[in-house]
This record gives sequence, structure tokens and C-alpha cells, in this order.
Amino acid sequence: MPLTILTGPVAPLGDTDRLSGIAKTPVTAPLWLGAEGFAGDAQADRRVHGGIEKAVHHYPFDHYADWRSDLGDPPILDHAGAFGENISTTGMTEENVAVGDVFQLGDALVQVSQGRQPCWKLNYRFGVNDMARRVQNTGRTGWYYRVLQPGMVRVGDDLLRIDRLAPDWTLRRLWHVMYVDRLNLDLLAEIAALDVLADGWRRYARRRLESGRVEDWRPRLEG
Repeated sequence: MPLTILTGPVAPLGDTDRLSGIAKTPVTAPLWLGAEGFAGDAQADRRVHGGIEKAVHHYPFDHYADWRSDLGDPPILDHAGAFGENISTTGMTEENVAVGDVFQLGDALVQVSQGRQPCWKLNYRFGVNDMARRVQNTGRTGWYYRVLQPGMVRVGDDLLRIDRLAPDWTLRRLWHVMYVDRLNLDLLAEIAALDVLADGWRRYARRRLESGRVEDWRPRLEG
């Protein structure tokens, strides 16, 4: 599947003095993809962005038309990269991608590790006070990969699925349990035991099972 690869440095977020790596632009030269992401890519707050389980962010370009309809066609949606993604494609969405799916990307192998949990930086990026919450509520979140095998990635490479380890757990289904059917104990128990899912998400499921409560999203969504 043809794709666009994007990277970016840490820079001020919009017209604020807050730093972010959310502004990504397409690359044209071959890039090394290592255990924590593409060479030359950066994240401002490594406590919550980047790392092994969030090495590469994929956002479907398919969603851009819906966002243009929702938001009044802002210029930021004219090109891929509006959501801070490293990979942009068409034809792949949360409906047909599952946790644990393994893809060949150039010389590298990547595996879907978790959905994206949108944060308040999207509010500044788009100039929409509740943009992060809109992303979460629609399920148009995108997802992350862990890198199973580092390697070079070149313009023109395809993203080819080569294995499915948990086909029942599409990202859309995972989103529905985490954000809609939030205290379905049977499904939370399945998520807690889903070994291809990032441990952070499995901990959310375990905490809900133990407490009977859903975590407070406001700090993440509102800043």
C-alpha cells in the first residue's frame, strides 16, 4: 500500500511558547527506522509521547474528508501531517486494522501496539478548543506501531500486512470498549489479557476491573 512518511523536530506549538513535535512534513530521502522511531523525528514530552510502544504514529488520510466536513475545511487539512502522523495512507482505518497486526515497511517490520489517545495539543494545533475530545469521541484516532525489526524505509515502499495475531480486536472495537462500552467487565478482562496490546492500555483495563471506575480524561484532553 503506497504511503507518505513524515517526520519533524520539536518546535513551538502554534503561537504559544509550549514545545511539541506534532508538526510533521513529508520526507524524500531514505530513513532509518529504529526501535524508537524514524531518524530525525522528535517528541517534546517523552513521558507521554514516543518510546518503544509508540515508535511510529499512523493516521489515515481517509479521515481528512470527514474532518474537513466537520471543521469547515481548514487549510491545515490540505496535506498529510495535520495530526502529527509519521505514516499517512488511504485504505487503512481503525475498522480494518487490528492490534497485533504485523507489517513489512521497507526493510523494517512493525506491529500495531495501541490506538492513539489524543491529547490537548491537538486543540492548539487546530485552533479548536475541544479537538482532542472530538478525535476521541469519533474514534478517528489513528494508531501506533512498535518496531519488531529495524531497517531502512524509502519513498515508494509499501506497507504490507504479513500477519494477524488478534483479528477479533480491531482498533475500532478496542476504541468502543475503552470509550463507549467503558465498564464491560467481560471485554475489559479480554483486553487485560491481550498480550499484543501495549501494557499501558492493559493497565487501564485492569484498573477499571479492580476499581469499577473509568479514569479521568480531562487532564489529557484539556491540558
